[in-house]
Amino acid sequence: MFMAPDPGLFRLRVSIRAVLGIGLAVTLCQVAGLSLPASIAGGLAALLAMFTVGDPTVRGQAGTTALLPVAGFPVLAVATSLHGAPMLRDTIWLAVVFAGVYARRFGPRGHALGIFAFMMFFTTQFLHAVPGQLPQLYAAVALSIAASSAVRFGVWCIERRSPLPAAPLPLDGRGLARPATRQAFQATAACAFALAAGQFLSHDRWYWAVGTAWWIFVNTASRGETLVRGFRRVVGTFVGIVAGLLVAVPLHGAPAPTAVLVAVSVFGIFYTAAPSYSWMMFFVTVMAGLLYGLLGVLHPGLLGLRLAETAVGALGAALAVALVLPITTHTVTDRWIERALRAVHGCTSAAARRLAGDDQADPAPLAGELEGLLGRVRMALAPLVHPLNPMRRRKERARAILALLDDCAREVRGLAAVAADPDASHDARLTAACRRVETAMESLVGAVPGGASAAHHGVPGHHPGAEQALVHLHGLERALVAMATPLRGPRRGSRLVGA
Repeated sequence: MFMAPDPGLFRLRVSIRAVLGIGLAVTLCQVAGLSLPASIAGGLAALLAMFTVGDPTVRGQAGTTALLPVAGFPVLAVATSLHGAPMLRDTIWLAVVFAGVYARRFGPRGHALGIFAFMMFFTTQFLHAVPGQLPQLYAAVALSIAASSAVRFGVWCIERRSPLPAAPLPLDGRGLARPATRQAFQATAACAFALAAGQFLSHDRWYWAVGTAWWIFVNTASRGETLVRGFRRVVGTFVGIVAGLLVAVPLHGAPAPTAVLVAVSVFGIFYTAAPSYSWMMFFVTVMAGLLYGLLGVLHPGLLGLRLAETAVGALGAALAVALVLPITTHTVTDRWIERALRAVHGCTSAAARRLAGDDQADPAPLAGELEGLLGRVRMALAPLVHPLNPMRRRKERARAILALLDDCAREVRGLAAVAADPDASHDARLTAACRRVETAMESLVGAVPGGASAAHHGVPGHHPGAEQALVHLHGLERALVAMATPLRGPRRGSRLVGA
């Protein structure tokens, strides 16, 4: 988690900002005279507002943040009134699960609103909130979102100088062919199993199992991704519980040191979320233990119960992805790899047109899109390159594909940088090189619209900008040609990553 690259210290700055925003939110709740449970609810709302809202523009982020209470307040009202009707409560929560996952088809905004609605239901179970507490809960959530927004969009708007890369659009399809729709059914089934089994383990803390099943499905798209995420969640929770026994239990809820350690945990959640899900869960588990210490209910048996409930939730997720409308790993990886390759082609084509004199062609946005797609490819291939994967041949192929895609991305970035240089001039050799790249691309994914060979005819000669572009084009061609073997596998006509 410490050696992962952090260009421009973006993760570090976002993590520090999260600590400041959430700290301000909780402080204002306390100054306003709100109860401790309400302040905890406000802090969780501020954390979710800063963690889940990921629109590519600042305007979009502000709009999604403003809509969080619209999604959360009705859920709070319903959840607090259903403690005495467990069957109805469980049914409505499963409906919230389905709607929250299905909303991901609408992009980052639907994703954030779905998570917030689910977590508001979870928070009422966590705090055992009742209708009489609703005014304070509403005040705490609204005040905390406003406070964290003031820090995020006013005091320290990091995204104005370092805009978030546009998240790749979800895989498309119609009806049950759309992954988001299938996942909605899978997550609902997993949460139903977790709800029943969790209540068998504990009538008071059963919601931990439901929360585990829900979060395992966040940012996953295939059976393999979900299983790997579940394994990492259990590992992170186990290590976090050990830390909780050593740190949280001896504190006995002492306010000052607990507040400091909660701030450290918040920083760890944001800083490790991207490179390591296990480490993120470690900090989430430690923070949960500290919050229970503040509420005066923490003891070693409670932490052991949390581990058992986490295992039950992970088991529910595993059963759901295996039995309910399964989305196989190779189906998802095939589609993400193809989209990444088409992005490589689009960036190459735009760079070639720019070098040929077309000022309207700009490869930079396409290069940014490629980075996002490569992140999804790495996530999709994670089950295949996992150390516990026993299929060595498939693991080697997946690793080769990742390495070659990284080579493609490096050459594309270099080509885009050359194209952005106003002194770079067109060389007649670029047309031939672009045609070879296009041929290599078509051999992998078939005919690609908007051929990269659309460069203008230039004059023979050696120009510094063209020389650098040729180096990147030749490197890109070599990577694409080499990729044919691992993509197709040992048998001709087999799937991209494995049968």
